[in-house]
Amino acid sequence: DVCKLWSGPDLMHTQNALAQERGDKEYTFYDGPPFATGLPHYGHILAGTIKDTVTRFAAQTGHYVERRAGWDCHGLPVEYEIDQKLKITRREQVLEMGIENYNKECRSIVQRYSKEWETTVTRLGRWIDFKNDYKTMNPEFMESVWWVFKQLHEKGLVYQGYKVMPFSTACGTPLSNFEAGLNYKEDTPDPAVVVSFPIVGDEEVSLLAWTTTPWTLPSNLALCVHPEMEYVKVKDVKTSAIWVLAKTRLSQVYPIMNTKKFKKEQEKELFEVMESYKGADLVGKKYKPLFSYYETDPGQTYWRILSDTYVTDDSGTGIVHQAPAFGEDDYRVCIKAGIIIKGEEIPCPVDCNGIYTDKCEDFKGQYVKDADEGICEMLKKNGRLVQKAIIKHSYPFCWRSDTPLIYKAVPSWFVRVEEIKEKLLANNEQTNWVPSHVKDVRFKNWLRDARDWAVSRNRFWGTPIPVWASEDMEEMVCIGSIEELYELSGVRVTDLHRETIDSIEIPSKKNPGTVLKRIDEVFDCWFESGSMPYAQKHYPFENEGKFQDQFPADFIAEGLDQTRGWFYTLMVLSTALFDKPPFKNVIVNGLVLASDGKKMSKRLKNYPDPTLVINKYGADALRMYLINSPVVRAEPLKFSEEGVLGVVKDVFLPWFNAFRFLMQNVTRWEGEAGKTFVPSLDKVRSSSNSIDVWLGARTQGLIKFVHNEMKHYRLYTVMPELVSFITELTNWYVRLNRDRLKGADEDAERGLQVLYDTLLDVTVMLAPFAPFISEYFYQHLRKLQPSYKDAATGGRSNPVMAGKSDSVHLLQLPSYDETRLNDTAVAGFKVLQKIIKLGRDAREKRLISVKMPIKSMVVILPLASDEIVANLTTKLSEYIKTELNSWDIKFVGRAEEADWVKISLLPDLKKLGKKLGKKMSGVKKGLVAMTHEEAKQAIESGSAEIDGVSIDFKTEVLSKYTYAKEGDARWEGAVHSDGDVVVAIDTQEDPELIASGKCREIITNIQKLRKTAGLEMGDKVEAFYEE
Repeated sequence: DVCKLWSGPDLMHTQNALAQERGDKEYTFYDGPPFATGLPHYGHILAGTIKDTVTRFAAQTGHYVERRAGWDCHGLPVEYEIDQKLKITRREQVLEMGIENYNKECRSIVQRYSKEWETTVTRLGRWIDFKNDYKTMNPEFMESVWWVFKQLHEKGLVYQGYKVMPFSTACGTPLSNFEAGLNYKEDTPDPAVVVSFPIVGDEEVSLLAWTTTPWTLPSNLALCVHPEMEYVKVKDVKTSAIWVLAKTRLSQVYPIMNTKKFKKEQEKELFEVMESYKGADLVGKKYKPLFSYYETDPGQTYWRILSDTYVTDDSGTGIVHQAPAFGEDDYRVCIKAGIIIKGEEIPCPVDCNGIYTDKCEDFKGQYVKDADEGICEMLKKNGRLVQKAIIKHSYPFCWRSDTPLIYKAVPSWFVRVEEIKEKLLANNEQTNWVPSHVKDVRFKNWLRDARDWAVSRNRFWGTPIPVWASEDMEEMVCIGSIEELYELSGVRVTDLHRETIDSIEIPSKKNPGTVLKRIDEVFDCWFESGSMPYAQKHYPFENEGKFQDQFPADFIAEGLDQTRGWFYTLMVLSTALFDKPPFKNVIVNGLVLASDGKKMSKRLKNYPDPTLVINKYGADALRMYLINSPVVRAEPLKFSEEGVLGVVKDVFLPWFNAFRFLMQNVTRWEGEAGKTFVPSLDKVRSSSNSIDVWLGARTQGLIKFVHNEMKHYRLYTVMPELVSFITELTNWYVRLNRDRLKGADEDAERGLQVLYDTLLDVTVMLAPFAPFISEYFYQHLRKLQPSYKDAATGGRSNPVMAGKSDSVHLLQLPSYDETRLNDTAVAGFKVLQKIIKLGRDAREKRLISVKMPIKSMVVILPLASDEIVANLTTKLSEYIKTELNSWDIKFVGRAEEADWVKISLLPDLKKLGKKLGKKMSGVKKGLVAMTHEEAKQAIESGSAEIDGVSIDFKTEVLSKYTYAKEGDARWEGAVHSDGDVVVAIDTQEDPELIASGKCREIITNIQKLRKTAGLEMGDKVEAFYEE
């Protein structure tokens, strides 16, 4: 019904229309584009709830908020699914079927689940514009991406390079460093081998190298040592083999050396040290290669010992095997030594699918990771395998295909992130992150260590990189718009995908008669989503003024993983383009895990279906469960369906019961009083009832608190306070006033007015957080207004009702009334709550049922102000007596408190330890021996001399009030943990008390019988009692 109300006239657009009529300030929100190739999960629901709550709050506090949905359409997630569907394993297969046909397949699935997304998001209560959504595959979006790239190109922030990069063999493309960091897996098993490399001219002596990637050994071109590290030549006692390795790494070959029992004199039983030298002494020596695949390369100078300081002795043998095609340091060191030439082809026997080529004839056609075992067998057969083990370590996996990444040298286009690193750090300081430690630690460190960003992908379904070049790459043109492409090529296009533009040629200006052709690569989809602030507006081709007014965004929100994803790419591009941060405020949520703490898995089915949870408990229960959890502080949440049920039981049912109690008693009051209940703020404000005053002050304090915390985007402080308030409203105000509110006099009406006003304020205040139940309550509460259809009379009944009021979401949230804030009333009621809780505790100690009255009780308030004590004794004592079923109550003054309480004193050991030394024992005894009056006087004066030492009672002594009548047969006491309230109850019984208790028990049982029989409040019954 609520969804129908919202969709009838589209209320989100009505809300924005009203904002425009009022001239509200614009509030800019960017929605990070998800892929619609999969169904929404709890991570999406969590982020969507945070986004919806904040943007609803903004819309209801005087802002115009455009909430535009967006979709990531390009890139690996889509291509990987098509490759799986069409059983494509090689790039050549795509070229055979044709890029146009392949991209057509990709286009067909990008919106596969968009309807399901819309259904789930709508059912969740999120207001977002699906009709005016943006898609990264739209030509307008893609054109703006071209513009972004050209701006970077013109600023000199783009270059083409040849680098060793994380590479997905499943997707056949390199990944950026931040993508490689998205899916590390702990305890990944890999072979760890030690291999021998005989020195040419001294073949009896072999260098030992250690590696966890045996599949790279066929590409070995050099070995690297540390120039200053000490190396030893040792003779193995068992085999007489002679090896060279780092002196500090002998334990790699002789692991027994790592045991506690091993003694240095036992070394001679393992090996004989023949010679020792620095790594620099080994440089230049040649060694026998493992394989002969590259022996015939013309002009090769492979298989030499090199040196570099990146070599460490924390693992391995201190000698590192160099495969420049598969290691970043290997590549750098080998170029420096002339093993390979920068810009020229590198020996690499592995294709883009991770398959050995014909060059590696022994393993051709095999996937590299699958070849590890075969390579080890061949090395063993050839006498080159010294050691083999399995290690478990942290290893990067492809974030899309979930397959192991390799590192591979590939040509790529890069953005010079390192060049703008200081600007990135400075712009980060201008942003507000919730929680702040994500900004100050995680994101700041990521920016500080940022590397140049590889933005090109050797794929097909994406925005083509707009560079046209000559065959030798000496002449290049970077295109920034469709119009510019038309001007240079004479071809006008309406689509920018590869099948449309790859065939377009641009005449060369340097070499007339020749043409420039587009390079092969497309953009990384992260480059597209990072361009979203500009591309969704088709900036700068349209909406130039509007974009400038709306940039940077007021608010964004996504998961913690986006510190290396969307948050990062947004920051890089906005800094590179405008030297501005792309957003002002960001909320970062943690990961939603299964109840056992493991990652949610469709295969394992270790979590409940979100749709079923929403249908079972309601969207609001799920929303409030998520945003009232550690996950909004960027911490992990173990999802619990019981937790969602807990929201229903602990929040919604009490809230509903208070609402139902109000509506039932308004109807009853109207019938008994013969009047119409008309909400009146004047009657609310004129109430002198202490609990009414407290509730008004508490409500205004809540409103003030929520506005202040939401201003700083601290959802994690707002939700507990809202939940706490509802508990106090239902468990304290309604409970203590139940009999009063069931009356028919003016006092009953005044209490109902206060309860109505509070429920209306809280209902409106909670609307951004629990939009469905708020709407339900509001639609009933507004029926009590004199003008039901539209309370546009200035909001005399409640200011929040002024203006169009068809829906709670069209109202502005209440602002707090400074005149109704009352710290004394709030503090006094907290004391009342403590008194009642302590009275219940004292009853429980003596097992006295609350139905059994007690003759009297004593309350001691040693720290309360005179104003609070006066309010309790004159205005609130009857509430306490009724709630605790006590016939009398006595508030003990300071003059008599020593009969009931004692101040216990102890030295603060942290502060007095050094000061007192051996005198500590005497001072401690002196403090314990002080009487109540002596302790009180010392605390009031601030200091006292004990055992000859002057002690500061404000900073060096710990004090607390304790109950002085422990063990008394008649009196039972309880002390609050703060020490500011002590309660004692008289536990003596007499026949009058017992009879009264029985009467109360009879009444309770009659009420239960009436409820079981389904009787209404006015139905009369006959009751019988037998002793």
